[in-house]
Amino acid sequence: MNSEDSKAADIAVIDYGMGNIRSVTNALTFVGADFRVIATPEEIGEADGLLLPGVGALRDCIKALRDSGLDTLVESWIAADKPFLGVCLGMQALFEYSEEAGIEGLGVFPGSVVKFRVPEGLKVPHMGWNTVNFLKEDSIMNQGIDSGRDQFYFVHSYHVETPDKEIIWAEADYGHPFTSAIARGQVFATQFHPEKSQSKGLQLYRNFVRLAGSSVPA
Repeated sequence: MNSEDSKAADIAVIDYGMGNIRSVTNALTFVGADFRVIATPEEIGEADGLLLPGVGALRDCIKALRDSGLDTLVESWIAADKPFLGVCLGMQALFEYSEEAGIEGLGVFPGSVVKFRVPEGLKVPHMGWNTVNFLKEDSIMNQGIDSGRDQFYFVHSYHVETPDKEIIWAEADYGHPFTSAIARGQVFATQFHPEKSQSKGLQLYRNFVRLAGSSVPA
């Protein structure tokens, strides 16, 4: 699974017993990434990048991460500012609290996950393609992506609200603007699903592999 872009990078994909692992690994295979699926912190080894996917209920996601000890791995990895990508629940899990079943998240970032409150005529969940406006465009993660024009695929009823505006990487609009991606240092997370977003989603995964590869000593 080597390619010119990713031959030096080893991506660890977290499998906590639920989520869209096959879709994510298929996307990584398509972009030529070297990756492995891990289910315990001990399996992290010498990975260069860590990917946390997720679909379903956030309560189950958080419980599975804590039961396996993967919550501590995620927290320490992000604290060390190593290349990280969270997807959907993998983004929501990083915040302090969620209205979904009233649960505490990992608390890596300040803020809450709240249910969409949208004008009459818009359905919840927010499902389908939506344009994403990137507020930060100076990262390798933005290469090949056209802010304000390219669309990505969303499936969610809840979205993040954070008081830390510095971490908002991108926004989309569904009745009102909402945070669709966050970034701090080498840590990134998206509410949308890159693995379901065709060429632009694959480009984002390709960018992440490049980011992880750039952190590998020559």
